[in-house]
Amino acid sequence: MLFDRPIACIDVETTGTSPQYDRITEIAVVEMMPDGAVSEWSVLLNPQAKIPEYIERLTGITNRMVENAPTFPEIAGALWERLEGRLFVAHNVRFDYAFIKNEFLRIQESFRADTLCTVRLSRKLYPQHHKHNLDSLIDRLGIRMEDRHRALADARVLVSFLRQVEREHDADVVQRAIDQVMAKPALPPHIPDGLIDNLPESPGVYLFYGDNDMPLYVGKSTNLRSRVLSHFAGDHRSTKELRLSQQLKRIEWRDTAGELGALLLEAKLVKELQPFHNQRLRRKNDLCSWQMADAAQGGKTLVLQYATGLDFGCAAGLYGLFVSRRQAVEALRNLAAVHDLCLIQIGIEKPAQRKTAPCFGYQVGNCHGVCIGREASLQHDLRLMDALAKLKLQTWPYAGPVGCKEAFGEREELHVVDHWRYLGTARDEAGVEDILSDSNRPAFDLDTYKILVKHLNPARPVVPLNRAGPERSEFE
Repeated sequence: MLFDRPIACIDVETTGTSPQYDRITEIAVVEMMPDGAVSEWSVLLNPQAKIPEYIERLTGITNRMVENAPTFPEIAGALWERLEGRLFVAHNVRFDYAFIKNEFLRIQESFRADTLCTVRLSRKLYPQHHKHNLDSLIDRLGIRMEDRHRALADARVLVSFLRQVEREHDADVVQRAIDQVMAKPALPPHIPDGLIDNLPESPGVYLFYGDNDMPLYVGKSTNLRSRVLSHFAGDHRSTKELRLSQQLKRIEWRDTAGELGALLLEAKLVKELQPFHNQRLRRKNDLCSWQMADAAQGGKTLVLQYATGLDFGCAAGLYGLFVSRRQAVEALRNLAAVHDLCLIQIGIEKPAQRKTAPCFGYQVGNCHGVCIGREASLQHDLRLMDALAKLKLQTWPYAGPVGCKEAFGEREELHVVDHWRYLGTARDEAGVEDILSDSNRPAFDLDTYKILVKHLNPARPVVPLNRAGPERSEFE
């Protein structure tokens, strides 16, 4: 035998792909003992949730079949006996392990086991093969199966694969491959090993905390597990990552149904928590923007408006978003130099006491003389609008708040936004109503505006909202 300890080859069938929200419909365990003895156990489960039609077609397990089956709590003891002390072996082991771990958590039991992924082991030992999914293994092993996607039949494939490995490779080669596959990433000293098992491979936001629960960093990813572990894999190459690793005491994460939800939640949490290492997103919400106005001397001028005194989400004629007056003036000066704009006319240079005195730009050939009447105001206005075209803030294109729908597996969310503000995320119509009823609206935020401008497009349909929630149900 390859192993000097009992192993359990496991397969689960489920109602969907999310261990947090979906449930197990069937479990199979094939135990292999060091003396070569093999025993099999499988059971259908009532998931206490509806099995979607496409899952019924895929697995052949129907809602009627599991209607009178036991629930997980009823078989938890028998399953624990078959897994305790065994090496947990599965194809794409994180999927099966996460589902079983979460089922135990629902009954307040903490299950942990050493795991071996046969997908990764196949890649190590058979690099000449392009595919390593279970169907490919079945073809390579020449197995005839009538019950594909049933738990026991799939678990038996793993037993056949391990026996093939034993026949075709030296024991030392196999052991090195197993050691590499089972090697766990190094974690900071204060983070428990069990955290690796809990990290989901789903979109979301993660939060790093230091001493006294001080927020250190907030990040987002479409794969939380991969992104969090990447911080520690590279800590020897980056001073920032090394410092973060040394300071880290606790990790939290919050799942989302997609990238948009992760982006919006990250921007929101950074503003709320002000984590030490989020320098860019920590900036204060002291925004300013140029607004077109009528000039006293005729034509158009620009006035610097601040988000603290003007609702940027509703105001019209705004150009550019800047974090300081200095940045705003510098950007306008650069435009003036390129487009021959008059510094007096656009409002960043005070007119001289003599009305016939030109601006500085005219004296160096960068103004056509609108400040002394040598150019018509209309001509200058046209150049000004052309110069500002790329800076124009988009006006809110909807009559009121809208919902942006996202889904990951069986999980659906509706992100509620209004006039470029992120109000919150709902998972049902009651949640939408709660968000719309909240009178505490967030301030206009530069990062949220940029996220929504990028994502609100014809390719992503929105749901018009009112105080009664969606005009039609998006949660059925």
